[in-house]
Amino acid sequence: MKTEKVTERIKVFFNILPDKENEQEIIAQISSGVSFKGANLWVLIFAIFIASLGLNVNSTAVIIGAMLISPLMGPIIGMGLAVGINDLDLLKRSAKNYGVATLISVLTATVYFLISPLSEAQSELLARTSPTLYDVLIAFCGGAAGIIALCTRGKGNVIPGVAIATALMPPLCTAGFGLATGHWLYFLGAFYLFFINTVFIALATFCGVRLLQFSQHEFVSSARAIKARRIMMVLVVVTMLPAAYMTIHIVQQSVFNNNVNRFVKAELQQLGTQIISSSIDKDSLKLRIVAVGREITEARQQEAQKRMEFYGLNNFELRVIQGAQSDSLMLLNNELTAINTSRKTERQQLINLTAQVNSLNSQLEEYTRYEALSKDIEKEMETLFPQINSLSLTRVIHSSKDTTAATHYVAAIIETVHAKPLPKEDVRKLHEWLQVRIKADSLIVVNSEQYR
Repeated sequence: MKTEKVTERIKVFFNILPDKENEQEIIAQISSGVSFKGANLWVLIFAIFIASLGLNVNSTAVIIGAMLISPLMGPIIGMGLAVGINDLDLLKRSAKNYGVATLISVLTATVYFLISPLSEAQSELLARTSPTLYDVLIAFCGGAAGIIALCTRGKGNVIPGVAIATALMPPLCTAGFGLATGHWLYFLGAFYLFFINTVFIALATFCGVRLLQFSQHEFVSSARAIKARRIMMVLVVVTMLPAAYMTIHIVQQSVFNNNVNRFVKAELQQLGTQIISSSIDKDSLKLRIVAVGREITEARQQEAQKRMEFYGLNNFELRVIQGAQSDSLMLLNNELTAINTSRKTERQQLINLTAQVNSLNSQLEEYTRYEALSKDIEKEMETLFPQINSLSLTRVIHSSKDTTAATHYVAAIIETVHAKPLPKEDVRKLHEWLQVRIKADSLIVVNSEQYR
């Protein structure tokens, strides 16, 4: 009797049907969010650009902002609702808009990463390339929270939280990054994560709709209804399998690393000894330990070797580097660090010297160029100014006490026939012709006869 009363009280606490809003209004609200055109489409494009920028600069805050304004949840929840109430028209419309939104999102992200000057994969990008079973659970729980919030009163901050938790935008942007940079594994991993989110948000929506006892449309035949459910279950299982495999691999690696740490602490740690590092070579099946301080005796090493099987390390050979060996190893590491630092310094010095040489070469070219030009224009000058015997061009730097900056200009030094001074009009014409001919910003004509 007491058990029945406790059960009844638990049902009262967990019963969500009294909080359910009008069913038709919920369906109309979800159906309206399915469509991607006009304002919805532009919001999606801008959200993709914002998320891509956030991934590019590794900014979590920007990525969260993009997820909050993204309308991608609409068609996914629409597909889950459609399967839950057997609405084939809503399912077709949701699937069509989902495909359009996905294609536009990936293309937008690809275009952004093609024109972006930053092409290095940051941690926020890489985090979206290896989906696991945990992502499946996050998507399912997020979708369940989302559909319950949509269908009941007092939504609060659930919907924004679901948008952040399920993270639909970043995987699509990462897929675009993979396409833009040619990293196909990034593309496949990220797109698979997006597909996981899609399937399990839709599945959670389907379960929520059934839990809330939505009235269902009747299929033309019961066989068609059974087929639709089977397709959905196959899709769920096929989506879960790769994620489950990846999760098992990650868990196994984590357990293995934990066993190594426990072995080192329990069997090799002792007063006066510091374990610097431990590394596993799975090819040669060796566990290498580097220790400094008080020496770990050979007897203790042999005892530790025998106890490795209790930590799942029975196939590995223990190799302890200590004493002179560890000192030599640390000395070698310090020497390598010093060599790398020295090489960086030498490389920077070489870059600076190269820049100085290039600058001097440019200055030398400025001086020698005018000597070559004066020879090239001799014949033209004989025709235009027959009264001039010779012409010398040189680059001059003028400085004075009045100004701190030096003035650069080209000096044209001429010698005239019979040492007669050149008339002012001819000097002006010569000045204009030379300035155009040698393309000089500042030019001065000097008659050498004036200074004899």
